[in-house]
Amino acid sequence: MAWRRIVWDASKSAKENASQKLPPLAHEYFRAGRALFHAESSSEVLHRFRLETKRFRYTLELFRPCYGPGLDRRMDALRNIQDFLGEINDCAATKKLVGRQDTKIVSFLERRLSQKRGAVRAYWQQTFDAAGQEHWWTDYLARFARKAGRPV
Repeated sequence: MAWRRIVWDASKSAKENASQKLPPLAHEYFRAGRALFHAESSSEVLHRFRLETKRFRYTLELFRPCYGPGLDRRMDALRNIQDFLGEINDCAATKKLVGRQDTKIVSFLERRLSQKRGAVRAYWQQTFDAAGQEHWWTDYLARFARKAGRPV
């Protein structure tokens, strides 16, 4: 996913910008994730997606005052993706540090990497991107933005 630069309309409110700009961002995120988890991806590609996940989540956090608790549930789901991908990155980085010298550790790390890749793929396909989830995200982001500063 090439992170798309968002051009905000300064003449519009945060609510209007959020409801117009965030749904397409969510759509791009889902599209990128589907492509990533449809194929066998390297640890480096998964790490880049982890960074994209963080950028997406941080962008959403900027608009927390414009949304209710539904946004928190969505950000929790993004945190789950980040956690899975972080564990994969930790294993891959440790494997690089160890090198090929300790075959027992390398073998353990390779099994763990395989297990974690399967776990994140299953979470993505069965939970995060289950039927209707993209609509659940984009519809919420488009319709439920409110004026910032309103009590939650």
